[in-house]
Amino acid sequence: MAKYIKKPVVIEAKKYNGHNINSIDEFIGNGRGYQYKKGVLYINTLEGRMKASIGDYIIKGINGEFYPCKPNIFEKTYEKVDE
Repeated sequence: MAKYIKKPVVIEAKKYNGHNINSIDEFIGNGRGYQYKKGVLYINTLEGRMKASIGDYIIKGINGEFYPCKPNIFEKTYEKVDE
């Protein structure tokens, strides 16, 4: 079986804490690409609409798409880049 390693790609992400919807709104694009109803955040992804839970990271992909990522997966996959 062939083995593969993930290419190093720098991404942008914001952690959703349930209170930072204005910051998420600016990140995603001012009302586009998500719905926020009754305290629940839904992200429109390439695979359809996905629910973002408090603590999830909202990731901007390499093609400009957005999607939620569970914190345990995010922390295993990514590390912060010093700017």
